[in-house]
Amino acid sequence: MSFAVALAMLEREGRWLLQLRDDIEGIVHPGCWGLFGGHLDPGERPDQAILRELQEEIDWGAPPLPLWFEHHDAQLSAFYFRGPLSVPLAALQLNEGQDMVLASLDELRSGQVWSPRRREWRSLAPSLERAVQRLGPKN
Repeated sequence: MSFAVALAMLEREGRWLLQLRDDIEGIVHPGCWGLFGGHLDPGERPDQAILRELQEEIDWGAPPLPLWFEHHDAQLSAFYFRGPLSVPLAALQLNEGQDMVLASLDELRSGQVWSPRRREWRSLAPSLERAVQRLGPKN
């Protein structure tokens, strides 16, 4: 069975917004760092889904975000949107997940990001690793 998700790669001052997924059995990549976003509702377009998900997950009324790239395989259709995070981290309300941070590209490339709330290092979900690879080689 295949499903579709919309994910947001949001940048603020050279750092990227990440969500630490809950440690709940049965969800995709529990306890890993990922991107905010989620499943498309029936009949919903990816560009509509990402704005809804950002409102639900971090209480942010994001402006329309441009589609960055798509990934399709037998299990998943992922639509990645990329744009600026126009508000400070402190202005966001975390409504889903157990932490959120702004991580540098070096942190992302290391494959481990520190969680201030959990006080431990956590690894990246495959969907986030895919986005980091798209950011290109180290300069």
